[in-house]
Amino acid sequence: MDTRDTGPSDTDLSDLDLSDLDLSVAAPDGTGGHEFVHVVRPGHAPGEAGAAARFGPGSVTEDDVRCAVAAFTRQEGGGAGGHAVGSAVALAVSTRGGVPGIWLTRRSLTLRKHPGQFALPGGRMDPGEDGPTAARRELAEELGVELADDAVLGMLDDYTTRSGFTMTPVVLWAGEDRVTCPSPDEVADVFFVPFDELDIEPLFDRIPESDRPVIKLPWRGGHLHAPTAAVIYQFREVVLHGEHTRVANFEQPVFAWR
Repeated sequence: MDTRDTGPSDTDLSDLDLSDLDLSVAAPDGTGGHEFVHVVRPGHAPGEAGAAARFGPGSVTEDDVRCAVAAFTRQEGGGAGGHAVGSAVALAVSTRGGVPGIWLTRRSLTLRKHPGQFALPGGRMDPGEDGPTAARRELAEELGVELADDAVLGMLDDYTTRSGFTMTPVVLWAGEDRVTCPSPDEVADVFFVPFDELDIEPLFDRIPESDRPVIKLPWRGGHLHAPTAAVIYQFREVVLHGEHTRVANFEQPVFAWR
């Protein structure tokens, strides 16, 4: 991800409890951020419709995800009317010990825009790029994960942000136990989020500034907010439940409008 403004911040750091991080894996060369792997503690019970209940532990395959995304008819534009700046985010599926999940990042504290905020790997598209190309480039730049064209499994609905970006969510298969090497210039930390943590019901707020419901996802004692929350929720609906739920009408919190 480059250091240009790539859209709104998604998560208020004060709203998240990071004390539930069980394992920190440093980058192989000792540089960059860390990847945090959340180990499910005894007594944690994922929802009945979670990934483990639907697929069996560790049995989600590339074909499972590809088929779920292929069955989904995406909507382009996100209601932007052609005036928003194109950007892409990566929903890159990997595994940890046979447990499938995706990566979430916390932006470096040295970045000019939205330091310390949580986001999916991604950023604005360079001239001539499409969504999949930009998502693969950003994933390589931010996390050191380089993927070929055939790793792209499909795309979800575009989501237009209040700050004028149209995000194209790209679903990729990154393979088993893929090692990340975060760029210290762009990423403070990397979080591997297992599918059972994604399989949660969203919460909705009302604000006087908008008649649209404000979506947020409970996560490790806090909340993730739109646009990231909207994208992750649609991924959950499509991939884990086979539901073609639209999210373009879900609002962002006011702090993310800037």
